[in-house]
Formats: sequence, C-alpha cells, structure tokens
Amino acid sequence: MTATMTKTPPPAAPKAAKARSGRKLSLPKVLLIVAGALILISLVRIVTGADQLTSEGQISASLGLAVPIGLAGLGGLWSERAGVVNIGLEGMMILGTFGAGWIGWQSSPWLGLLAGITFGMLGGLIHGIVTITFGVDHIVSGVAINLLALGITQYLAKIFFTNGEAAVKGGNPKQSPPVDSLPTVTVPGLSDGLNSIANHHWFLVSDLAGILGGLVTDVSVLTILAVLLFAGTWWVLWKTTFGLRLRSSGENPIAAESLGVNVYRYKYAAVAISGGMAGLGGAFLAMVPTHTYLENQTGGRGYIGLAAMIFGNWRPGGLAMGAGLFGFSDALQLRNGGETVHALLLLIVVLLVLLAGWKLYRRALVQGTISAVMAAVILVWYLLTDDVPSDFVGATPYVVTLLVLSLSAQRLRMPKADGMRYRKGQGK
Repeated sequence: MTATMTKTPPPAAPKAAKARSGRKLSLPKVLLIVAGALILISLVRIVTGADQLTSEGQISASLGLAVPIGLAGLGGLWSERAGVVNIGLEGMMILGTFGAGWIGWQSSPWLGLLAGITFGMLGGLIHGIVTITFGVDHIVSGVAINLLALGITQYLAKIFFTNGEAAVKGGNPKQSPPVDSLPTVTVPGLSDGLNSIANHHWFLVSDLAGILGGLVTDVSVLTILAVLLFAGTWWVLWKTTFGLRLRSSGENPIAAESLGVNVYRYKYAAVAISGGMAGLGGAFLAMVPTHTYLENQTGGRGYIGLAAMIFGNWRPGGLAMGAGLFGFSDALQLRNGGETVHALLLLIVVLLVLLAGWKLYRRALVQGTISAVMAAVILVWYLLTDDVPSDFVGATPYVVTLLVLSLSAQRLRMPKADGMRYRKGQGK
C-alpha cells in the first residue's frame, strides 16, 4: 500500500506543466501584439496630430537611448541566469565609460571600446570574487561596486584629465578629451525613400516607414553589434551545452554539480561576461552620443537595465522590448517636450481600457476596476489640458517603466537559485 502510494505521481503536476506552457507567447501572438501596438500608435498620432511619435528622428533617438540600457540588461541576464544577482551593473557601466574615454582619446575609438569592455569585466570579476568565492550577499556587493566605481573614476579623472596633453585637448576633472567617432551605417536609397513616405503622414504606412527609416539611417556600428549580441546570447544560452550548464548553475547548482558541472567556473564566466556587457554599454555612452567621458554619464541606466531585464522575464527578446520601451519614452521627452508626451496620455488611456476589459473578462474585479478608474482619471487629465508639466515630462521614462513592471509582475519567473549562496559539495 505504501509503495503504491509512493510511486503515484502528484495529480497536480501535469496541470502545472500545462499552465506553464500555456503562458508562453508564440511568434504569431507576438506579431499580433506588435501589429496591434502599431495600429494604436498610428490612431493616436492621427487623432492628436503628434506626427513625431513615429518619425525617423524619434526612432533613431529611441534606438540610441535603448542600446546602453539593453546592454546593461543583457549583462544582468547573463549573471542572473547563473544565479548571481548583479546590482553592480551601474558601477560596471561607469567603469566602461571611463575606460573608453581614457584609452579612446589617446589611441583609437576601437581600443577605447575594448578598454571599456575590459574595465567592465574587471568590475564583474570583483563582484564574482566577493559573492562566489567569499559568499558575501549579492546586493551588498553590488552596491559597494557602484560606490567604488564612482569614487575611483572621479579620482582617476582628476589625475589623468587635468594635466599635460589631456588638459590642452579639453580634459578636466569631470570629462575626458574628445574621442574620435565610430563609423555609422546608412542604407542608400532606402533611407530617403522611407523618409519621403513618412512625410506624407498616411495611416499606418507612414508610421511603418518612419520606424524602418530610423533603423536604417545613421546607425552606429555599436548598435549593430548590440543587436548581434542579443541574438548571440539567445543562441548560446538556449541552444548550446555551455548555455545549458550555465543556466543549470542558476536553477539548481547542487543538481548541476552532481552531473559533473563545475558551477564555480560557469558562475565566474557569467559575471565576467556580465561586466563586459555593462562596460560595452558604458563605452557606447562615451563614444556614440557625446564622444567623451563625462562624470555621472550613466544616469542610472544600469538600474533601468535591470528593470528591463525583469520586464523581459530574464529572456533576451523581452529584455529588448523593455529597453526599447524606455528608450522610446525617454526620446519623446528629450526631443519633443510636453506636447508629444501629452499625446501619449491618450495611448495610455486606450491601453488601460483594454487591460480593464481583459481583467473583468477574467473575473479579476479589483484589478479591472482599478485599471478602469486610472483610465478615467488620465482621460480627464488629457481632455482638460493641452500640455504636460515639465517635471512630469522629465519623469516620463521612469513612470512608464514602473507602470509596465507593475502590470507584468504576475508572469515573472526568476532563476530558482538566483542570489542564493552556493558552496561546492553542500548537497552531500
């Protein structure tokens, strides 16, 4: 009797597996969501007259703002998939900006790029030594690295950028001399044709032309590299033996060790790659938009990258969407100010109405009612005003990020052993 009961599988297991598989978004569903979003944005653009919503300049600026956030989030994804929480991404980005600015102005932008990656990797390895070898709390170590990176770069900037040739070429305690530009790519013919179609402001067609035009006009080689890194990360982590072992170190390191996986080695590899990705994001900031290292240049993008990674459910595709969303909202407030952000309120109203309808259909009465009330409040705000206060405009990217994270929180699943202390042989 006891043996029979022991061998009987739990009846809830198949249902749980079915529920998990049902939550996965297939490619047709993703394409349908993207198409729906484009139609909504096009409708809002026509109703409000905010033609900058999908202009070539808006998309180009969004891409430039999204890349460093995406690279920071990609660094967090590598680290956390191996079970190491990396709050220190901000500090590693700071190290990357300094390395790119310091080496870049003295030699070439390509060596500066390599220096930015190397400096970020050093930060990642320090985080690995402290957390993996010595078992220090991951959050404490990450915060310490952020503070340490800021202090070290400020100190080194005063030494290297205020004397001799650096001072003559424009260096000072808060910035490096200028770094030469990296190449950009424009698809000849296609760029001009798409821009012409976008200027007609047709429904949906012009929006698609503006979006595609921003993706093929004056694109930095670092942006192309970032896209390749996203695709490469997906392939390595989900399609190779190395990726399987690395992810197993973040899901169940004891079981991975029992199968012969050197968990320490994979964790160290992950944090080194994580730091390199964050350093590359910092190098992008120093070499693409400004061509110089500036103090406090990262502006919290390491933390936003972590938020984008969480929004993306620890997957490259979702992370790219999160980074793009933040970059788009940030570009709106930087390029167009309150009028275009005011038009965005109408889009938020539509999304909240759709969310309320879905929640009420699923009988989630409390969430559906809250969404409906928020939609009504924002609609009244939109109808009674013609602009958005400047203080709110500056906070738009952060408000959008918090809103999206709160709405997506229910479907998130982090690696099971993420942030847990691991010691070799602890399962014996």
